[in-house]
Amino acid sequence: MPKELNLKLPSADDLFTTQDERDDAQRERVMDLPLSEISDFPNHPFKVRMDAEMQEMADSIGQHGVLVPGLVRPKDGGGYEMIAGHRRRTASELAGRETMPCIVRDLSDDEATIIMVDSNLQREKILPSEKAFAYKMRYDAMKRQAGRPSKNSATVLQNYDGKTSRELLAEKSPDSHEQIRKYIRLTDLIPELLQMVDNWATREKDEYQIAMRPAVELSYLPKEQQQTVFTAIESEDCTPSHVQTLKMRKFLDEGRLNEDVVVSIMQEEKPNQVEQFKLPKEKLDKFFAPGTPQQKIEDTIIKALELWRQKERNRAAR
Repeated sequence: MPKELNLKLPSADDLFTTQDERDDAQRERVMDLPLSEISDFPNHPFKVRMDAEMQEMADSIGQHGVLVPGLVRPKDGGGYEMIAGHRRRTASELAGRETMPCIVRDLSDDEATIIMVDSNLQREKILPSEKAFAYKMRYDAMKRQAGRPSKNSATVLQNYDGKTSRELLAEKSPDSHEQIRKYIRLTDLIPELLQMVDNWATREKDEYQIAMRPAVELSYLPKEQQQTVFTAIESEDCTPSHVQTLKMRKFLDEGRLNEDVVVSIMQEEKPNQVEQFKLPKEKLDKFFAPGTPQQKIEDTIIKALELWRQKERNRAAR
């Protein structure tokens, strides 16, 4: 009986192409791709704003073209998925361009996510909501990579020299691992409250604003309770302070947080809501020596006002 030989036969490509041609096919190259064939990265957390900077980029691309190629990966059904270069693609469209130079690279979902986040975190203006979902996506991708079987077929959990995924993420990011934890917490906020955090970051006038610390505390409330807080913000025309959100969490832990309690907490006077009277510094400089401590200036003014009031009372009593 003839023996069965286990031979690995060369493929058609191996038979009819040279090694140089096969190596060249594996290399990354910059290609001019039709904009219509490039789709957005799924759930892309960074917003493409139609602002003055976008118009400047469009004008530059109209004159000189795209100087830094984007990064895309091929899609199974045809076309390409944008990894880095969403703003450049939009600016190219505004400039009337039909194609854009891109590096085409084969990437897994997690590899693509990590590169997408890293390439955008270096931008100058990033909203808290953008960072929140970007860090969450990258953190989840890193955890999945750490938990995959290694080449030795053993599952490796958090295989980062004893560091957690969040600590390693902090090393490659502009924020500390504690800041990253807070940003990721924001992804648990309802959209209405998260928008208020963005308003705080951009100092939007005539819009409700919530700072990071109280926002993080609110993220621990169930969605239904967050909606109650949002309703109270509108009805009371104010946002909760950090101390007030801590109270809400305490009542939640005790099982006593309801609409009436939320409104009652919101109605408490906050230190930053106490009316203050301010005097321009230049008007006080002629009365005090340079370097006079602020507290001494306040004490002197109060004493002078008390003396003035006593003088007025004495005059009225004559």
